[in-house]
Amino acid sequence: MIRYIVPSWHLAEQFMAEFLYTYRYGLLDLSWWAYLLVTLLWMHITLMGITLWFHRDQAHRSIDLHPALAHFFRFWLWLSTGAPTKEWVAVHRKHHAFCEQDGDPHSPKIFGLKKVLLEGAELYMVDAHKAEVLEKYGKGTPDDWLERNIYGRYTYSGIALLVLFDIVMFGAPGIVMLSVQLLTMPVLAAGVINGLCHARGYRNFETNDASTNLWPVAIFVAGEELHNNHHAFPTSARFSLRRGEIDMGWLHIKVLSRLGLVKVRRVAQQPALDEMPHPVDIDSLRAIMINRMHVLRHFTNSVTLPALQRETSATNGSGTQSRTVRTAARLLRWQPDMLDPASHDRLTQLIENYPSFKMVLEYRNELKGLWEGAYTSNEKLLADFREWCAKAEASGIQGMKDFVEYLRSFRAMSEPALG
Repeated sequence: MIRYIVPSWHLAEQFMAEFLYTYRYGLLDLSWWAYLLVTLLWMHITLMGITLWFHRDQAHRSIDLHPALAHFFRFWLWLSTGAPTKEWVAVHRKHHAFCEQDGDPHSPKIFGLKKVLLEGAELYMVDAHKAEVLEKYGKGTPDDWLERNIYGRYTYSGIALLVLFDIVMFGAPGIVMLSVQLLTMPVLAAGVINGLCHARGYRNFETNDASTNLWPVAIFVAGEELHNNHHAFPTSARFSLRRGEIDMGWLHIKVLSRLGLVKVRRVAQQPALDEMPHPVDIDSLRAIMINRMHVLRHFTNSVTLPALQRETSATNGSGTQSRTVRTAARLLRWQPDMLDPASHDRLTQLIENYPSFKMVLEYRNELKGLWEGAYTSNEKLLADFREWCAKAEASGIQGMKDFVEYLRSFRAMSEPALG
């Protein structure tokens, strides 16, 4: 609290008023563009602290920051957000554990987009103050002297120091700078990322949640705007997975790793494929299941949409056909229960009108059910998978045959799984 910095609010107000009267533009007395550059730089450092320290290092263990850099970000985030590492990490891990379900701390599907956008910080605080949430989901976060006696104990004293520093160094413009700095996490992280990235944007992968990518609209949110990519591969240090996507956090990681300040632990890769197909064994089946997001995307692009395109070409004009396929591509990026009623009805209509489209979707759902089902043994799982491949090859659809060849090209993985 501010009482730990100055004797009382009265003395603090008196000091600030007298100082601003004497030093209207602070001790530095900068030009207007310098104030702007400093503000943008500080916002950028805050966002990098959130994505590199809170998110990629602590919440998902995808990178290891050098101790000096880790301590810098801990101090900076204490100044600019007042959020202890354990609280942020615990709330975020719980979000992944209950995404879009009861228990998700900040899902627009549960609370509504408006509430998450405008009151995202308040939603965060609800679970951040629950001891059971911190105990279950905050394991492995710093528990040293600094965390116990300063960062975790006096959470708002850092913000009080920032207030004092901004006014002394920048004067009256520092009040505006301070407002922008303190709104960085509530607006961009708690609002845009937790809100818009679960309600608007495009999807690369058919995850079991409503996560989306906002790039390039929110390119300055440190890569966090590539949210669907992150939910598809949560433990990957890199969020950009498609051509044209830029992850600002990953660009910083690459530079810092060259300087010896970051060690990358896990990065999502494209599936490793052999040139010649081979019989699927349990190891290559494991690789298929680990890469299931890529497999589902490949199925949609190489089997489902071509089947619909062939069916619509016989009955529709080229313009109508293209619109139908584009609509199907958009709808198939979502799980059926994530679609709004109008979109759900549109997908149902497409399934009813085009038998081949319906059939390949049934094959897709059967394949998805294999790796989501409960199996008593690997042998049973492998036998069911081989049976699915045999049925797919006998379907008479060339796309299905080619897809089975694709599955039989998977190489057993030697790297740790990315989930």
